[in-house]
Amino acid sequence: MLPDLQPPTAFLSLSFAAVMASAILPPLLFCLVLLVSPYLGSSSYHTSYTYDGKHYVIRSNRDPRQPKQTPTCQRSSSDGLPVLHRLSPCSPHGAAAARSQETTTTSVADVLHRDALRLRSLFGDKDNHGAPAPAPSAPGGVVSIPSRGDPIETLPGAFEYHVTAGFGTPVQEFTVGFDTLTAGATLLKCTPCAATERCNEAFEPSASSSVRQVPCGSPDCPFHSCSGSPSCTFSMTANNTLLGNVTFLTDTLTLASSTTLDSFRFACLEAGFRPKNNSTGVLDLSWNSHSLASRAPAILGTAAFSYCLPSSPDTMGFLSIGPPKPEVSGRKAIYTPLRTSSYNGNLYVVDLVGLGLGGPDLSVPPAAFAGDTLLDLRTTFTYLRPEAYAALRDGFRGRMSQYPTAPPLGKLDTCYNFTGLNMFMVPVVTLKFDGGADVDLSTDEMMYFPDPDNHFSIACLAFAAAPEHAEVAVVGNRAQASTEVVYDVRGGKLGFVPYRC
Repeated sequence: MLPDLQPPTAFLSLSFAAVMASAILPPLLFCLVLLVSPYLGSSSYHTSYTYDGKHYVIRSNRDPRQPKQTPTCQRSSSDGLPVLHRLSPCSPHGAAAARSQETTTTSVADVLHRDALRLRSLFGDKDNHGAPAPAPSAPGGVVSIPSRGDPIETLPGAFEYHVTAGFGTPVQEFTVGFDTLTAGATLLKCTPCAATERCNEAFEPSASSSVRQVPCGSPDCPFHSCSGSPSCTFSMTANNTLLGNVTFLTDTLTLASSTTLDSFRFACLEAGFRPKNNSTGVLDLSWNSHSLASRAPAILGTAAFSYCLPSSPDTMGFLSIGPPKPEVSGRKAIYTPLRTSSYNGNLYVVDLVGLGLGGPDLSVPPAAFAGDTLLDLRTTFTYLRPEAYAALRDGFRGRMSQYPTAPPLGKLDTCYNFTGLNMFMVPVVTLKFDGGADVDLSTDEMMYFPDPDNHFSIACLAFAAAPEHAEVAVVGNRAQASTEVVYDVRGGKLGFVPYRC
């Protein structure tokens, strides 16, 4: 970071000769470029700073992250449960890939495929197959279990981020995902397993002294009828073949040595259901009345939960249940009103009311922001209503006309080639939420670099148009990275604290 530099009021030319000839460059920046230019060569390292609504990225001959820190794979954090990206060397998936010497990078095709599956699960598949969107659910208590297939696998990208949680007495620890847009229940792989699958990473109910069956017909059982059992169990079949069972239990949930929740309800996935990416389940943080968020202590000055997503697989974030509100801890947060969706009472929604680009607001018709806005943990990119995205895309292209363009990467249709440049600039994208909460996105939050270690290559605007029939905007996890997102559910507001992890 170069926080004290005062960049020129005119655009900084990316041609080094032009940079050297510019008389309006401040002396410090002039000297910096003069000193380092002979040594830059083809270095992929960079440093960056922000000024007057623009992000400036300058080529550097050293990695600003040096000395690199080897992840310590901590099991605890002062801010809450450590959060790992699925490709982290400390995560089961990343560690397994490292042992087998597999690549731990993700292609844009894989990211877009995950996003497409996630958007389909949110909005239905109307565009491709004519299938209607799911029927609305009643607020706060409904669980939606798919009628076929693996309940975890039908939550695409559910395991982009992991935490470690313990179930039962004595504690059985597992790596689980977490999400705010769940089917309405915490899901956990349990025994008995199918005869053809490994069962080493599954909860063993019979080994827990505190486990209890949820009776069929009780208020805690979401099924209208159970599969011939006094317990809350539902068997899934396809073509007369048993795919597996879902059984609701209650047991002790341990999030840290000092944080336990008794009689926590969750759905056991049995006899054939297996999660992807070496996760054992997913923690429900939705507005559902049985979610983990609903069990947060109602203590004055606390929020229901907060999370900070790591900005890369080499860094660590956190998930905190019942944390002090930022202002109580001396941190500044900006808030926007938080409410439930009229479409699905389990969902948290906010109102995106505008977009800024390089400071000024973009001219976007208010109708382009009608509908709900979701903050999603499983979607990587941010998807705006088509009219809003078109305004952002066109405005961004107009301010980036001096750079060579690159071919689109799937739905990412605004791409540039920064190869060979020593400096480039991008206008800051600002998400403007109701209540005056303006969130400025950093370079890595608003741009996608296929080679994340080399910003002087191909880069694309990390936004796309949402499906035509989707009257919802989705803010993806890339735009949320390194920001603490605070869910003050009782206070009816959502907060943002930048640069928290």
